[in-house]
Amino acid sequence: MIKRIVASIPNTITLLNLLSGAVACILSFHSSTLIGSLTGCQWAFIFIGMAAVFDFCDGASARLLHAYSPVGKELDSLADLVSFGLAPSLLLYNAISAAEGATDLLCLPALVSLFIAAMGALRLARFNVDDRQTTEFIGLPIPANALFWIGYIAWMNSHAYPGLWVSLIFIVALGLMMVSPLHMFSLKFKNFAFKENYLRYLLIASAVLMVIWLGVPGFAWTIVIYILMSVVNR
Repeated sequence: MIKRIVASIPNTITLLNLLSGAVACILSFHSSTLIGSLTGCQWAFIFIGMAAVFDFCDGASARLLHAYSPVGKELDSLADLVSFGLAPSLLLYNAISAAEGATDLLCLPALVSLFIAAMGALRLARFNVDDRQTTEFIGLPIPANALFWIGYIAWMNSHAYPGLWVSLIFIVALGLMMVSPLHMFSLKFKNFAFKENYLRYLLIASAVLMVIWLGVPGFAWTIVIYILMSVVNR
């Protein structure tokens, strides 16, 4: 019984990832509604962030408890698709719909935002059958995609809507980045030696500086830096 409970811990954490993403999806349809002192959109950002924490913890707990399983691997991808693919897509859909002044049930131009979820699903399916992505990624990781859109939508909310065509260009570009052949360094630490992890430390420092300087929109610039660093590193 104890072994079964221990073995179920990583999958339970993965389900918390999925549930956090599902809540973010619901909140995306109440983006401008005040819930306490924050808007629905800001709460959605928080729940996507919580999903990212759970996504890190499920893998860490599986390694610590030696509780790997094929079910856990598939469940992790399903949870990631909801939290880092669908949730950002719906947030962006509602942000574009509001900015375009859509009054119909469906805003057809904003439906292009679902391209993010579609490419995220393809990216995760490829990851599950690709044994080359153990120490690095091929294509933009789907959690990084979510961070970019959190920063982009936060910038829209605090500054100005950049226009439909600019948003469409970013949607297509980030979607294709997820399924691109670009090799990107992993953020997983095997040890903490600076020589072996200088890129990771540099990216973390950049993220901290961007967020201190720009606030939540700094996450979008952090992902841009991550992509450029990976290109230069190759």
